Amino acid sequence: MAAHCSLQTKRLLLDPKFEGYKLSLEPLACYQLELDAAVAEVKLRDDQYTLDHMRAFGMYNYLHLDSWYQDNVYYVDQFGRIMNLSVTLDTALQKPREVFRLPTDLAAYDNRLCASIHFSSSTWVTLSDGTGRLYLIKSGKRGNSTSEKWEIVFNEELGSPFTIAHSVSFVKSDTHSVAVLLLRVEKDELDTKGSGFHITLEWVTIAEISKEGDHRYEILKRRVLQGKSVPHYAAIEPSGDGLMIVSYKPFKFMEGEDNKSEENDDAEATKEKKDPLYYWQQTEDDVTITVHIPEDITKDDIKVRFSPDSVCVILKDQPPLMEGKLYSSVDHESCTWIIRESKSLEISLIKKNEGPRWPELIVGDTRGEFIMDSSQCSEISESLMHLTSEVMNPNPEKENPPCNAQELEECDAFLEDSASLCRFDGDTLKVTHVINLGSNQYLFSVVVDPKEMPCFCLRHDVDALLWQPHSDQPENMWEHIATFNALGYVQASKQDKKFMACAPDYSYAALCECLRRVFIYRQPTPLATVLYNRKEGRQVGQVAKQLVTTLEANDPILGFQATSERLFVLTTKTLFLIKVNSGN
Repeated sequence: MAAHCSLQTKRLLLDPKFEGYKLSLEPLACYQLELDAAVAEVKLRDDQYTLDHMRAFGMYNYLHLDSWYQDNVYYVDQFGRIMNLSVTLDTALQKPREVFRLPTDLAAYDNRLCASIHFSSSTWVTLSDGTGRLYLIKSGKRGNSTSEKWEIVFNEELGSPFTIAHSVSFVKSDTHSVAVLLLRVEKDELDTKGSGFHITLEWVTIAEISKEGDHRYEILKRRVLQGKSVPHYAAIEPSGDGLMIVSYKPFKFMEGEDNKSEENDDAEATKEKKDPLYYWQQTEDDVTITVHIPEDITKDDIKVRFSPDSVCVILKDQPPLMEGKLYSSVDHESCTWIIRESKSLEISLIKKNEGPRWPELIVGDTRGEFIMDSSQCSEISESLMHLTSEVMNPNPEKENPPCNAQELEECDAFLEDSASLCRFDGDTLKVTHVINLGSNQYLFSVVVDPKEMPCFCLRHDVDALLWQPHSDQPENMWEHIATFNALGYVQASKQDKKFMACAPDYSYAALCECLRRVFIYRQPTPLATVLYNRKEGRQVGQVAKQLVTTLEANDPILGFQATSERLFVLTTKTLFLIKVNSGN
């Protein structure tokens, strides 16, 4: 059974007195590098028309940040070359250099997806060419031309095209393994009412196999999860033992026979729920219970015991059919029972306190079903009539008018207000923890520590809170590690927003539009000069700044990554570097 959890915010990381961002005209150094060849952008085809296709592939981030090394980014160009830029000094930037070339001729494939890269560890890389082939690469120490040499140790065709959502490298029982999460949007012939597509996440584990001195990597396990919406966040735990997914609609493992048996169990459980053990009705004075009994049961086989606050029914010396504390007291001496047409047992309970309706018969017993007669239905309907209406606000002069949705601002609305965070166990393939995120809108993810899982950022009221998953700490599985003040509210007003990111040291958050503009939100910092709030006449100790940069480019932004010092912005033919913080 999955444990229902909640996210615990740290009050010390919240700033209830935050006054907003002050627009700063401070110029930011911006460097640009013209690319030798255009980025290998893959535009959506005519048959990729759903919102899920747009989220998975249309809004894909073509710039890949290597969190294991400082200020190290990669992209794939139209010739299938993996290009790297490693920055040490902004004023002495080198041209992006080729570190690897995909063996596949990408131009020969019509239905391919964009190539994707994920850095599993400081020396291992997983790579997809977008045609359905997965590469496992031993890279050596990256970001340095002398030690970086990409060598393929495994490559295999794994079916229909996919992108890599996440990967981890780990050693278990002296065996090195790499676990990879592959994302696909696939046609669903059975889905006639929805979009006609479903989402699959394939969890592939590749392990080192030693046979007669021959070391090679082979697929150890392939497991598939299926859902109906592209996950906002999907990551494998560092140990390879579990998986965490943030999604609008739930995912579940598709596991052949095991899954069928589970479905049968669920069907039986549902069937049991459909056939209640007893039915009950009530008036202001009494309660009537009807229990179906086998035909061979006689009056002598039935024992019914009444007490002021409980009832017990036993058939033929079997365990009690019904037993427990009643919701309210009864006049037990006036209670009766009879057998009707040898098919049902009818029990009449006389309420001690006339009037109040009972919400349940036996406290905590869900095996019965309450049947309401038509007069009770109409009475309840009339009592609730004042809460509903055919028009938005029928009587605005009323003292307490109903909620008016027209008063809500656009940034208060959430498209997906029922997303959930689930943790799956790798052995049982079942959900162990669930968090209903409600209106805590997902914003973005960021790698703070490459040895840990990626963090995810959620909107909480007007703020944006950063959460670090700890798979090895069951009591503190999701830790609140940083707060970006008012960012939840600010980002909602940016209608052309494409990517969001933040510095791994939490010093700033940033977002970019589809074209040219980049917004940077610095965390509050102490002021060097004295500043007073003119309205309140008090001294302001620190201020948070908003900076805006407009790039000199007409091409759309295809990639966006943040480090503690710099922002990297990729367009079709140019890579921009924005110096946000000076190095220590």
